[in-house]
Amino acid sequence: MDSKHEILSLLRSVAAGETAPEEALLELKTEPFADLGYAKVDFHRGVRQGAAEVVYGASKTAEQILGIAQAMGERGCRNILITRMDPEKAAFVSAGIDLEYHPDARLGIALPGPRRALGSIVVCTGGTSDQGVAEEAALTAEALGNQVTRLYDVGVAGLHRLLSNLKPLMSARCVIAVAGMEGALASVVGGLVDCPVVAVPTSVGYGASFGGLSALLAMLNSCASGCSVVNIDNGFGAGYLASMINQMEGLEES
Repeated sequence: MDSKHEILSLLRSVAAGETAPEEALLELKTEPFADLGYAKVDFHRGVRQGAAEVVYGASKTAEQILGIAQAMGERGCRNILITRMDPEKAAFVSAGIDLEYHPDARLGIALPGPRRALGSIVVCTGGTSDQGVAEEAALTAEALGNQVTRLYDVGVAGLHRLLSNLKPLMSARCVIAVAGMEGALASVVGGLVDCPVVAVPTSVGYGASFGGLSALLAMLNSCASGCSVVNIDNGFGAGYLASMINQMEGLEES
């Protein structure tokens, strides 16, 4: 059991008399985590938070990443997100397990399987240079079961590009605005839409951008209501938060 949906499905099966309570208890009693020595893999995170554990690949060896993904796969986990993974590690992991790798986003999806496509999340960028971070956000949201629309290179230097895409923006349940330089895109989007905006400052820019700090401070000081901000280059955090917002909206409607 790696998600709330699977637990609910099991409980409904018991209520309908299709599964014996003893069988359901056996499934729920399984070990909540596995101690691999170098990692304690949390199998019940999906039950608590609605999504399986995500593997941060930057500071792990390829062998550790593969071991964690294999342990999760043995417990039925699919679409396991591995963030900040370089191509060399991806090549090693893909030799031992089915892996969908996206080099621009430095993101892998181990044991890819069927995914839901709920609601509508829009991911937009100020420029093409922000696309790697935006793809990390978009792919994360898609792996977590959301429908994603990409609007890239629609920054304020050519505002007509953004304004020509008002329909998908105004029908979204959440918008992720990814921008470097002065980070103005998030404020502009926040003034156009009636849904939450997740702003992602990127480290794109010249010297006085201070590696994304200028965009971060600008987004934090946005005068547009309903705009929240994640850390510099944190596309994963934005995609995860947008997924939670989108799927909460979906639960309310159902």
